[in-house]
Amino acid sequence: MKMYFEDATVGETHVTPARTITETDVMLFAGLSGDYNPLHTDAEFGKNTVFKERIAHGLLGLAVTTGLKARLGLFDGTVVAFLGLTWDFKKPIFFGDTIHARFTIVEKRETKHPDRGIIVQAVQVLNQRGEVVQEGRHTTMVRRRPAD
Repeated sequence: MKMYFEDATVGETHVTPARTITETDVMLFAGLSGDYNPLHTDAEFGKNTVFKERIAHGLLGLAVTTGLKARLGLFDGTVVAFLGLTWDFKKPIFFGDTIHARFTIVEKRETKHPDRGIIVQAVQVLNQRGEVVQEGRHTTMVRRRPAD
């Protein structure tokens, strides 16, 4: 079901499907972003870090989170723009971790444009152990339901 501005209710929560982060994901992200930091790409280097192994790029976790949210289809065709975010990286995402997101609509407000409004979501990314690995807020501009 498409979610228009009017359909969003402050306090409602949604949970995404899960996805396992693989070595291939990390290497493809390194290639795409140009970030070949050995913390992500060098297994021997990773053994000598505080994590004792390689970890995924923090921004890969954020990017995957936006994709997991999109898989719900809630805002397909209704989001006008992604306006901003605040984001905290709480714990590492390790190769093989399975993550999913939980988001709650925490604010909605009118704009000066009658055909759209602003929705703020509190987002948490959790691993397979239920630990919050990333969290923050996503702010989007969303279309209003068209007149019949």
